[in-house]
Amino acid sequence: MREGYIFSLRECGRIRRIGNKAESLRFLADKGFPIPLTYVCTWDAYVRYAQGDVQVVEEVGAELAAKIDHKKMYAVRSSANLEDGVDLSFAGQFRSVLNVQGVDDILKAVRLIWDTTQSSSIRTYLERKGRGVQDVKMAVIIQAMVSAEVSGVAFSKNPVTSLDEVLVEAVRGSGEALVQDGSTPQRWVNKWGAWTSVPDASKDDQVVPLDLIDDVVRQTKEIATTYGRPVDLEWVFDGRSIKWVQMRGITTLRVPIFSNRLSNEVFPGVIKPLVWSVNVPLVNGAWMTLFTELIGPNDIEPEALAGRFYSRAYFDMAAVGQILELLGLPRESLELLIGVEVGGPDRPTFKPSSKTFALLPRILRFGWDKLRFSRKIDAFLVAMKRQFRRFELQQGQELSAVQLLERIDDLAVLVQETAYYNTVIAVLMRIYNWLLKGQLDRLGVDLEGFDLTGGDEALEAFDPNVELAQLARVYLSLDEDRQTRVRQGGYKQLSTVPGTGVLESGIAQFVERFGHLSNSSSDFSKKPWRESPDLILQMIIDHAPPASGGRDRVQFSDLQIPVLRRPFVRALYNRAQRFQWYREAISSLYTYGYGLFRDLFLALGHHFVRWGSIARVEDVFTLYMAEVRETVRVESPAPNWLGVVRERKAELDRMRGVTPPAMIFGHTAPSLNPDEEGGLKGTPTSRGVYMGPVRILQGIQDIGKVRDGDVLVIPYSDVGWTPLFTRAGAVVAESGGILSHSSIIAREYGIPAVVSVPGACQLADGTRVTVDGHNGTVTVHGDA
Repeated sequence: MREGYIFSLRECGRIRRIGNKAESLRFLADKGFPIPLTYVCTWDAYVRYAQGDVQVVEEVGAELAAKIDHKKMYAVRSSANLEDGVDLSFAGQFRSVLNVQGVDDILKAVRLIWDTTQSSSIRTYLERKGRGVQDVKMAVIIQAMVSAEVSGVAFSKNPVTSLDEVLVEAVRGSGEALVQDGSTPQRWVNKWGAWTSVPDASKDDQVVPLDLIDDVVRQTKEIATTYGRPVDLEWVFDGRSIKWVQMRGITTLRVPIFSNRLSNEVFPGVIKPLVWSVNVPLVNGAWMTLFTELIGPNDIEPEALAGRFYSRAYFDMAAVGQILELLGLPRESLELLIGVEVGGPDRPTFKPSSKTFALLPRILRFGWDKLRFSRKIDAFLVAMKRQFRRFELQQGQELSAVQLLERIDDLAVLVQETAYYNTVIAVLMRIYNWLLKGQLDRLGVDLEGFDLTGGDEALEAFDPNVELAQLARVYLSLDEDRQTRVRQGGYKQLSTVPGTGVLESGIAQFVERFGHLSNSSSDFSKKPWRESPDLILQMIIDHAPPASGGRDRVQFSDLQIPVLRRPFVRALYNRAQRFQWYREAISSLYTYGYGLFRDLFLALGHHFVRWGSIARVEDVFTLYMAEVRETVRVESPAPNWLGVVRERKAELDRMRGVTPPAMIFGHTAPSLNPDEEGGLKGTPTSRGVYMGPVRILQGIQDIGKVRDGDVLVIPYSDVGWTPLFTRAGAVVAESGGILSHSSIIAREYGIPAVVSVPGACQLADGTRVTVDGHNGTVTVHGDA
């Protein structure tokens, strides 16, 4: 006996010949979500029809006559086996017929949908997807029309950006205006339980009530959670309740989300091509080594973690989300890493899952190794300094291009290992600081006001300001005439000024210890201090001691710790203090080793200039590493990069004047208006309020511009900027975070700081501003 073709969804049972749309509706009905009365014609009828058996039309009609309400209106929609799938959506390809009444008209609509499978557009679509018409099996949905007061669509995740937020669009009346006619709907965005975008009621007196949209959002989240993946839905409201008329899984959510929130601290500012192509494998490779220790072998490439837009670095947070998933953490929590501040009470949390517990043995081994990491650090610091010495180019030493490239590759291995230690130490330091903060909070002491260094003189060995202060005292001990001659003659004439031997030898020692520093420890194209002795002399002349406000801090001996807890807090304090020293030591070592790339690449640049590949030695920094390798490999006739270099240098200059967006979705960056200035609002990282004149600085070479009490406005900050802070009344940085160098130094000196302020460097010198380190605002008052 024939089973039949027409079933209500409640009668379908385990029948699987109803297509993806009908399957989704059956899922909603089975899980208790309200849908209109719905019938489905299985694809068995279509198969007979496609084979030329027209008798099936009469049989389907007879079944319809026995089941439908002849007075009701119906919507007739496709439900093919391949439709709304992961690989094939057929969006808008098949027909839907609305407001159909009676068996004859429903049959016409069914045949119309069946016939669309043979259309040229469907054939072309299938061919592009590597399929044929014979692969299609078409079931048909016959769904009771709902008299809609409001209709709309809802997405459980943003389908464009893949951000974790519910989007709802709605129109008054039938959804046909929204889905088919292209009307402009009202739009709402709900982020973790809070509204981040709602229609402007002042511009539309027909705004849909918010309580209805709130119910749509609530049910959308429930459906997505029950379904186990993000969904988009179509819904109607009949004046009494919401009914769901269609559901699809969202198939376009693997969108790269590039964010500069973290990369601004790792790769700040505009990055030259060669620096980019060296840095990414080094730094990202170090992070991937760390992640692999936690999650095991994986196929994530270090280069996949970053992208270069507007000549700046962005991290692909979607790739980071993949790592979070492998750790068993919710993928949505990556948005907290991006720095999404908006949202309500439903913000995701970093809760472990069964995946996390499956990794527990590996995590425990990782934790045990890092708990004893001090031993490795001590041995590494001693050995690596000696290793790096081998890569210093001696005066008069001539190496071939091939030899230089081999040295660069060997150096990269050592620098990447150092980058790994640098990364691990930074993570461990934050963990120990966080644990210590918990103990201090219990004692009513703020970590920001606590003296973590404890007068540790070993830390001063890494602070150039300490030695600059000593040299400044030597300079000031000279009589006025000799001071004048030193200022006017510069470093080259220093030896001709009587009585300056101590100052000259002190500068030589300073160069030995700090000469590798530059404006950026992550950009080896920047000139190190050792190449600018006049700049060092100027820093000595202009040096001023920091204000005492940052030194008046709570000491460990001041803490009132209960006797039983004191040993634990003391051990934690010692650990945090030790890792503070480790961080300075490894940062100094990394900066020194990484800086060796500069001399090696400049030596290669001399070869390239002789070969005619580039015009100036420094132009080597505008080539990518692959192009450098190609030039060395070919040598004669050498590739000509002159035109490429000109274009890239012009692009770098242009990009210095733009304010890039914080996030980029996908691999194509949006266009920018370089003249567009963002608001002066950022992230507060050191408390206090200060008013003063702005001084725009691009690097340590601008030290002569700074006057006592100036507000330093900088693109980013690195250890090489430290001497600038001694005169500052406040600091504003275009990039950075709570643990950026500018933030740490500002807290140490007791001055307010606001970082991640778009467009700050576009202010004019002398403009008076108020920097509020409590709420992150920079108020502009006008010229000095």
